[in-house]
Amino acid sequence: MTSATTYAHLTGTYTIDAAHSRIGFVARHAMVTKVRGSFNEFEGSFTLDGENPANSSASVTIQTKSVDTRNADRDGHLRNNDFLSVDQFPTITFTSTGIKQTGEDTFDVTGDLTVKDVTKSVTIPFEFGGSAKDPFGNDRVGFEGSTTINRSDYGVTFNAALETGGVLVSDKITLEFEISAIKNA
Repeated sequence: MTSATTYAHLTGTYTIDAAHSRIGFVARHAMVTKVRGSFNEFEGSFTLDGENPANSSASVTIQTKSVDTRNADRDGHLRNNDFLSVDQFPTITFTSTGIKQTGEDTFDVTGDLTVKDVTKSVTIPFEFGGSAKDPFGNDRVGFEGSTTINRSDYGVTFNAALETGGVLVSDKITLEFEISAIKNA
């Protein structure tokens, strides 16, 4: 295993570049297929301590109204009180509580995920995708990760029984993070 000092040059505070990042989700639909979606409006930042990754931190705020599954009717249903209740709960937030290096380029980011005013601890395994200086002279880093949550834990409980057994929407939802961030000057 490579020591954390490999990342010393990355130490600093970064702002997530939403135009080059994706926060998405996957749910099983009708027990036979997957529906993918994303949130198009979010912001966040993180501080990396390359010498001691445990001292790093991250936070993200997602605008729930920006949910997008490429289907206007479904998006409208997800925004209403059956699911996200976007008027009452306009944001989903994640704030890290601990970061642990688990491999040469892998990290577990544990934190508080708040959906509909319900906060639960989740751990998201992330893989470091690399760093580069972009054409505009910015120091850029990339991370990808995903985790599975039960939406019912957050009060998102709407469902419909299927004639053949099972339910319309899975309780388990996979959250996906593809993050590109720019180091603050």
